[in-house]
Amino acid sequence: MSVSEKFTKHLMEDDENQLTPCITDEGYTFLYVKHNNLYLMAMSKRNANAMVIMNFLYRIVEVFEDYFTELVEESIRDNFVITYELLDEMMDFGYPQSTEPKVLKEYICVEERHKFVAKPPVAVTNAVSWRGEGIKHKKNEIFLDVIEKLNILVSANGNVLRSEILGSLKMKSFLSGMPELKLGLNDKVLMDSSGRADPTKGKSVDLEDIRFHQCVRLSRFENDRTISFIPPDGEFDLMVYRLNTQVRPLIWIEAHVEPHSHSRVEYMIKAKSNFKRRSTANNVEIVIPVPTDADSPAFKCSIGKVEYVPERSAIVWRIKQFQGQKEFLMRAHFGLPSVSSDEHGGLSVNAKAPIQVQFEIPYFTVSGIQVRYLKIIEKSGYQALPWVRYITQNGDYQIRMT
Repeated sequence: MSVSEKFTKHLMEDDENQLTPCITDEGYTFLYVKHNNLYLMAMSKRNANAMVIMNFLYRIVEVFEDYFTELVEESIRDNFVITYELLDEMMDFGYPQSTEPKVLKEYICVEERHKFVAKPPVAVTNAVSWRGEGIKHKKNEIFLDVIEKLNILVSANGNVLRSEILGSLKMKSFLSGMPELKLGLNDKVLMDSSGRADPTKGKSVDLEDIRFHQCVRLSRFENDRTISFIPPDGEFDLMVYRLNTQVRPLIWIEAHVEPHSHSRVEYMIKAKSNFKRRSTANNVEIVIPVPTDADSPAFKCSIGKVEYVPERSAIVWRIKQFQGQKEFLMRAHFGLPSVSSDEHGGLSVNAKAPIQVQFEIPYFTVSGIQVRYLKIIEKSGYQALPWVRYITQNGDYQIRMT
């Protein structure tokens, strides 16, 4: 037990936050993740699989947050007994066991932590450890949301400096019994043997860094790219993926800033949507940095509402609905103190920060990913309704002004 003091020593000596997630010291290997004000650390003396250990630590965080709502030092202190019980069930002899919160809650209850359970639920000893038996729903439905977030950094002249798409398939399952689901996507395996796209199956997408929920049969996916699984009951992330691809800005912002004699500054902001006309971006929020000492704001815009937020030193232009292939203008005037530094042309450093854009586009994906089919097979033969929805959102979406 005293070996953990070696890890503590490394933390104390790490003044510049350069500590790597994996540390080796005198034959011991320490792996850790930081969450809020807590460090979750695992130790090994063998050549263990580091990714399995890291994944298990992140699963601990998810389970504890599900139990305690928020995972901080106080929640561990207040729930020490339940924490010990969870760790005891989640790992045996150094091997991860059950890490599904829904299953753990069947026999480790926060409200009735001292209640004796004669035997664990079948899900713990069953091959399908993430789903209990005897689940019944009056209406059998499954909801699938394909959500993509666009991270992008664009220079002032419109060149894309960095872009990537982070996607996830989120499911809400309300199915009775033990259903088998099969999901098909339009990924690159739809290419025929000659390397050309099959015109009968439409555009294919080359997905990268795919990570599945434990319910997915990986061998089946590797063979024919079919996603076959028995879903957990309720809400879960079936799959997450990434595409490191060049994407043009969905909403392009062009900013012209004109200082006047160091006493007044004028902004002209042009917003243009680069997606298809039939799509609409909802709840668009464009955050334009302004000098920290700006005052006396005045605005004029062709659509939406503009607000000066002094605590953020920014103008916030909100557009409820932004249709595709549209262009809107906004003008803003600010007064500046009569005495200001010429170092930045009369503007503070904050005014040089990038513009940030928030939005949500329903029925649209940046990558072009599509659900080709979602089949539900259950031995009782009931009819179930699958619902599929596509959403594109902003991630870290920045456009430089200079």
